[in-house]
Amino acid sequence: MNTIRTLQNLAGRQVLVTGATGSLGVVIAETLAELGAGLILVDIPGANFSGVKARILDAYDVDIDCYECDLESESERVALGRRVTEKYESLSCLVNNAAFVGSSDLAGWGVQFEHQSLDTWRRAFEVNLTSIFHLCQVFAPLLRAPGNGNILNIASIYGEYGPDWSLYDDSAMGNPAAYSASKGGLIQLTRWLSTTLAPNVRVNAISPGGIFRNQHEKFVERYVQRTPMARMAHEGDFRGSVAYLASDMSGYVTGQVLRVDGGWGVW
Repeated sequence: MNTIRTLQNLAGRQVLVTGATGSLGVVIAETLAELGAGLILVDIPGANFSGVKARILDAYDVDIDCYECDLESESERVALGRRVTEKYESLSCLVNNAAFVGSSDLAGWGVQFEHQSLDTWRRAFEVNLTSIFHLCQVFAPLLRAPGNGNILNIASIYGEYGPDWSLYDDSAMGNPAAYSASKGGLIQLTRWLSTTLAPNVRVNAISPGGIFRNQHEKFVERYVQRTPMARMAHEGDFRGSVAYLASDMSGYVTGQVLRVDGGWGVW
């Protein structure tokens, strides 16, 4: 009988994480390093790889490779696939964490629906959906190689539910259609891939609720009132779900969306 410790153990396995230097990406990478996985960290050019790598190596004795890649660029994704495939014979897990989230000053993004631009729509879909389809396609042979590889997609509650616009009153915050639609597409892609890549590759998603990042005070207050757990998430809330879905703990789980949202979706 396998023990829980054995099922969690990722020693000798390689895991690729996109968006690896962001707040959630660092927590994902640290979690996988704690389980013993070798890390392949991917993020945009100029990302703080050295700081993240030093932080992880200060706590865990694992191998870490870092690759710059602008996921909006098809050619850069192809180059990433070639470089990783040339060095590694297999991947245990691909964590598609990187996302186009825009910013308040990006034209045509966090504005009224009538003013949301096709350009930002296309950019969001390129990163949040097309690049994930592409990376899954590129790395499918490496994920099939060990016989128990898996893909973990980071989705969003807004890929499942419509926005409650009352949360945004009196704030400059927005909720772009492109973000929600692309994350909804990612959830369906997760289900599609789960039957297509079975039985050698499992495919699941985590659907995070809102993570506290010093948002507008009124938004936070309203969000908390609407959430059964009475708070917003913090990055550490996702360690357990990542450890579960990225390891053999979930060896008979595929095609699932695990909501880590403090109960947001139960109302």
